[in-house]
Amino acid sequence: MKIAPTRIAKLILKMVGWTYQAKSEDANKFVLIASPHTSNWDGFYMLVICAAMNQDIQWIVKDNIFKPPFSWILKKLGGIPVDRSKRSHFTTQIAKIFAENEQLAIAIAPEGTRSRREYWRTGFYYMALEAKVPIAFGFLDYENKRGGIGPLLYPTGDIEADFEKIREFYKDIVGRKPENNNPIALKKSGD
Repeated sequence: MKIAPTRIAKLILKMVGWTYQAKSEDANKFVLIASPHTSNWDGFYMLVICAAMNQDIQWIVKDNIFKPPFSWILKKLGGIPVDRSKRSHFTTQIAKIFAENEQLAIAIAPEGTRSRREYWRTGFYYMALEAKVPIAFGFLDYENKRGGIGPLLYPTGDIEADFEKIREFYKDIVGRKPENNNPIALKKSGD
C-alpha cells in the first residue's frame, strides 16, 4: 500500500509540533508569497505544509544552487532556476507560463534573501498583476509553530494600497530568526 505524500507531510508536521492553515478561498492559479524568509528551514517547512494541504507549488530560486548532484531533486520538488544576474522580462515570462497552465501556484520569497533588508522586492506583485492572478499570503510563524496559506489579494495596480493589506496580514508573523524579519516596504527611489 502506497502512503500518500499528503499523509507523510501531515505526520512530519505532527512530529515537529506544527499546525497548518489551508487557504480559505479557492483559486487554480496564484502567486504565493513565501514569508518571512529568515532561515534555510523556511523552504522545507513551506514545502511540507503545502504537501499536507495537497497544494502543488513551484518556487523560484537562484540558479546557482541547481548544481549536481542536487539539481534533479530541486526541479522534482518544483524548483524553477532563475539567473538573477541578468535583467530580463521575467514577469512577462511568468505571465506566459500562467496563461499556458490551468493550475499553477508559484511561490516567491519577496525578501530575496535570508538576511535583513529594508524593503521587499516587488517582482511577485508585478507577476501576479501581469498574469491577472491573485496573490496568496503564504506564511511561516515560528513563534506559534504554524504556517499555511492565508487570504488572496487580487492586485489592483495601486501597489501602495495593496502593500498596506499585505503589511496588515503579516504584522504578527514571526520568522525563525526574528532579527531578520524584513519590513514590508517598497524600495525608495535612490535605494
